[in-house]
Amino acid sequence: MSVTQPKSRTRAESYLLSITIIWGTTFVLTKFILEDASPFVYVALRFFIASFIFAALFFRRLRSISKDGVAKGLVLGVLLFCGFMLQTIGMKYTTASKSAFITGLMVVFTPIFQLIIERKAPKIGNMIGVVFVAGGLFLLTSPKGSELNIGDVLTLMCAVLFSIYTVYLGVYGKDHDPAHLTFVQFTLTAILAAIAIPLLETAHLNLTFDFLVNLTYLAVMPTVVALYIMAKYQKYTTPTRSAIIYSMEPPIAAVFAFFIIGEYIGMIGVVGGILILTGLIISELSDIIFTSQNNEMR
Repeated sequence: MSVTQPKSRTRAESYLLSITIIWGTTFVLTKFILEDASPFVYVALRFFIASFIFAALFFRRLRSISKDGVAKGLVLGVLLFCGFMLQTIGMKYTTASKSAFITGLMVVFTPIFQLIIERKAPKIGNMIGVVFVAGGLFLLTSPKGSELNIGDVLTLMCAVLFSIYTVYLGVYGKDHDPAHLTFVQFTLTAILAAIAIPLLETAHLNLTFDFLVNLTYLAVMPTVVALYIMAKYQKYTTPTRSAIIYSMEPPIAAVFAFFIIGEYIGMIGVVGGILILTGLIISELSDIIFTSQNNEMR
């Protein structure tokens, strides 16, 4: 089925929205988990668990992986590892809500890297959606009295890497089994994090019941399930459209942060969330809106 057919794209984008909701739950849980584990220890454990689970579920498919599939998975794995570590370390120094909001800025960078990497300019509806989302994210990340800190800067770097990752995932996913790409990414991220432990941090781990429950959830739902769905369905839509869908993650994360740990973003944050939702709707309806206008002009 062609990637431009509405049914295929609509189904794919509904799956991408579902994993965005899952990801929205992870920021608060990561804040909790970093109280019991240092960042690289946490990431190594999370992705080793995810790798073992994924290998057990997709063992037969993984036996047919090609050298090129491994190579492409390694590229994605490096981007995933670097972005994920920047986000995780940054979260030690900023709030769960701000971490989610700044990560959402990937929607601003994705069209730029799509143009650079694929030589493919986004449609006008996508760009209008990006403007709304960028404005919403600006309000969300710039609440009154909230100063920029090192955690915010690291998370901003994470957003840049995740936008590059999104573009390459769409490119590589067209020619390779998503199970192959996902498994290589998980394994490489786990190995790199383990190697970095003695080099880049003073490791600590406190195996509490809450830590184990949170780690299991984070390894399964937002990692094995969400990243496999992303690798499978990313190719059926454009990087810009998917990035705008992912931009719903910040307001979702803010809701969880408010109800679970009492983080409050205020009225400015609410306005920002409305702008993000507006941008999402414009992008999703861009083909209908602008195709109709073009037909009327003829």
